[in-house]
Amino acid sequence: MDGAANPATGQEADAREAVIRVRGLVNRFGSQVVHENLDLDVWRGEVLGIVGGSGTGKSVLLRTIVGLNKPAAGSIEVLGVDVLNGREEERRSVEKRWGVAFQDGALFSSLTVLQNVLAPMREQLKISPTLMKSLGELKISLVGLPAYAGSKFPSELSGGMRKRAALARALALDPEIVFLDEPTAGLDPIGAAAYDDLIGELQHALGLTVFMVTHDLDSLYAICDRIAVLAEKKVLVEGPIEDMTSVDHPWVQEYFTGPRARAAQDKKKGE
Repeated sequence: MDGAANPATGQEADAREAVIRVRGLVNRFGSQVVHENLDLDVWRGEVLGIVGGSGTGKSVLLRTIVGLNKPAAGSIEVLGVDVLNGREEERRSVEKRWGVAFQDGALFSSLTVLQNVLAPMREQLKISPTLMKSLGELKISLVGLPAYAGSKFPSELSGGMRKRAALARALALDPEIVFLDEPTAGLDPIGAAAYDDLIGELQHALGLTVFMVTHDLDSLYAICDRIAVLAEKKVLVEGPIEDMTSVDHPWVQEYFTGPRARAAQDKKKGE
């Protein structure tokens, strides 16, 4: 399995389209090297779960792909556009085709939920205020929030509702790719399961590609098509979750065969 993140070949390449292609990525902060020659493909329409131990740079990888961190070396293509060195107009255009929901929501605290959702629309779309408001209300409904949530400020919402509000904002421009950073962190098991269900339903209904950084084994079993494990400063292994137990690496073995993994697997079988 080691090295499985290399480009697909033959019939496999014909059947799948890489909407994100990372090659030779190097991220360093001072003397600390987080990623070294990291390669990764993300296929159109899949839910890819990014996992790894503390300090392996899961969120750093996400932030680098969306342009919030400049790497020391490497190349990143998103939807066929070189997001590191391409023309500015191309980069701006492709940024409209993805949405991001951060772990803490990163909502504007001084704006209502509806105003938060409308913020990307105001910046990018040239439509009437009436239509914009209707679209914003639709996004709020789409993520399972009640209509009254639109007039609430983030501080007036529960943690789970804030995460859904952040997702509504991420969906504001009808993206093709959604980046999620620890989407179920801080949620109780019932809330986390409901959020997993929501992501799965939206992915199927909207044809989304989902790049999800998570440590939640239940989420991995519930909605991920593939797993990419970060270790030793690279993507150590990638593939279906069922393949992870056969990977000969201490962290992978402990993570995917431990008691919590067995509980998550039993829960999935019982559904």
